[in-house]
Amino acid sequence: MKTSIKVGEKHIKIISLNVNGIRAANKKGVFSWLNDQDADIVCLQEVRAQVEDIPGEEYWPENYHCFHKQAVKKGYSGVAIFTKKEPETVSDSLGAEEFDQEGRYIECTYQDLIIASAYFPSGSSGDARQEAKYRFLDFFEKKLVEYNKKKTAFVFCGDINIVHKEIDIKNWKSNQKNSGCLPEERAWLDKIFEEHGCTDAFRSINKDADEYTWWSNRGNAYNNNVGWRIDYQIYNKFFTKTPLRASVYKVERFSDHAPLIVEYE
Repeated sequence: MKTSIKVGEKHIKIISLNVNGIRAANKKGVFSWLNDQDADIVCLQEVRAQVEDIPGEEYWPENYHCFHKQAVKKGYSGVAIFTKKEPETVSDSLGAEEFDQEGRYIECTYQDLIIASAYFPSGSSGDARQEAKYRFLDFFEKKLVEYNKKKTAFVFCGDINIVHKEIDIKNWKSNQKNSGCLPEERAWLDKIFEEHGCTDAFRSINKDADEYTWWSNRGNAYNNNVGWRIDYQIYNKFFTKTPLRASVYKVERFSDHAPLIVEYE
């Protein structure tokens, strides 16, 4: 049976959030909030828990089909998608064993749309992880090229761990040599937007400064809004819906990241 999410049918509301541990976020009320949001699709990153460790019914909202990709290493990484409409297929492989073992990618395929939850590596712990991050970017770019060649509508949501422009980070100059703000990383985003025809859903309609999605736990960064915008919803040129509203939710705090909410026409 064909699934009923169609690109031309209705508005779609998508939420993306790095939960920084799904059990910790649950204790802070994230599932109560998600129930009130009534999104069509929810993409989570840094879930950390193994499926057997989250048997409680609150982790499996009854209005959603819930899919997880866990890391082999317990308490590490992990992504999930909650979707109201049952997908035709679910894939949890990026095609790179190194990153598949880390639980960094899962996608759902519908009749004329593929949506993914992705958790890009951070390179902040040292050179080895930064090199791994660059390898991930290479693999991910191949995925974008593949779907463009197939003329497949593709949306990926997640913690990309890269800011794009000066407007996307509070302390631009002082972070130029830090992972997440390196010229090479930002050039990768330039490439997927300019050469591969992708669009940053949030920035396509929200041009405001000081709109961040992550804050360090140091130095009272959250209260002072010293943040980074490193969480995205990005779509390719074959996705025909236009973002109507895009916002970062900060009324409650479930994680060191804030939920990114986008409604598409």
